Amino acid sequence: MNAILRQFQDFFVSLKLTVVLLALSIVLIFWATLTQADLGVWGVHEKFFHSFFVLEKIPGTEVPLPVFPGGYFIGGLLLLNLLAAHISRFRLSWRKLGIWLTHSGLILLLVGEFMSGLWQEDYDLTLAQGETKNYSESERYDELAVIDATDPKIDDVVAIPEELIARGDSVQSPKLPFRIVPRAYYPNTALQMRRDAPGAPPSLATQGIGMQIVATPIPVTSKEDERNLPAAFVELVGPDGSLGTWLVSAELPMPQHFSFAGRDWKLAMRFQRRYLPFSLTLVKFSHDVYPGTDIPKNFSSQVRLNPADGAPGRDVRIYMNNPLRTAGLTFYQKSFVRTDRPESDSTTILQVVRNPSWRMPYLACLMMAIGMVLQFSLHLAAFARRRRAAPAAART
Repeated sequence: MNAILRQFQDFFVSLKLTVVLLALSIVLIFWATLTQADLGVWGVHEKFFHSFFVLEKIPGTEVPLPVFPGGYFIGGLLLLNLLAAHISRFRLSWRKLGIWLTHSGLILLLVGEFMSGLWQEDYDLTLAQGETKNYSESERYDELAVIDATDPKIDDVVAIPEELIARGDSVQSPKLPFRIVPRAYYPNTALQMRRDAPGAPPSLATQGIGMQIVATPIPVTSKEDERNLPAAFVELVGPDGSLGTWLVSAELPMPQHFSFAGRDWKLAMRFQRRYLPFSLTLVKFSHDVYPGTDIPKNFSSQVRLNPADGAPGRDVRIYMNNPLRTAGLTFYQKSFVRTDRPESDSTTILQVVRNPSWRMPYLACLMMAIGMVLQFSLHLAAFARRRRAAPAAART
């Protein structure tokens, strides 16, 4: 038993393991870089770095096969290797304080990246000039929104995540007098009017605009400048039977209306929303270019932050490398809606990031920098003492 434990210890503290893992990291990063043109940034993150194994489908099938260790696997082993080496080889002393700080910073950096992969959320907030919003929208995920619009002053929304619709799960909410039963789901579709698609198969929809539309499934995209537009056929089932089947799609610009149980309802597939504890108003968007060129120099958004309690708001300017941080959220200037006339660019796109561990990389880098400077200083001082002692030893 002791021999087996010793083998495990030797494996995890081995410098050879460190070299192999670093080499695998280089190959993983190189492969991901080559693939980024096809998958985009988010696709590369999910496939290569936020996974334990890189999966490839067996040709001619949809069966995934692990072909290479992913970022979580390599990073996890590196973390275990570093911890095991410290416990086994290093002793806590003033002479090794710099090494301890440097390695602790590296451990914190690995842990911080893992936590960011698990917890970080990214959404977009698109604002036109003078517009006010209290929510941001996902650029990758969607949701089915069932809205009780009976009260003209407020909407009571039940939002159902896209993955539940994709799995075909029947949904019954206490707020709804009917069940939602998915009948078909397509992760990416192209819509066209039925009159423009002669010979198209009959629609599953029995209510709403879906009876006049053909939803054609198309391949899922992961490219940076493209977005999947899912569609689904959902049936609403009340206590006395079916209320009909609707086509819902993120490509449809307006929700569909119907009445049931004496109330007015709206039904829509929309980009997944995250509501803010305040609202933002776009006061002014500025797009500056270098004189005589179309090369962007700077673009910024002057926004007013309006507290939910009705207190006076405050104006904030968001521009490159100068985000707004408030309520655990960070607002970055991401992009804008381009028009033919630069002076008319009045719609901004802000990236909204929630990352509880955002301070960890900064702290980790600071610890590593202090550790390396400290260790270098200790060695330099020891070297200087030896140099001073050498002439005295020679005279004696």
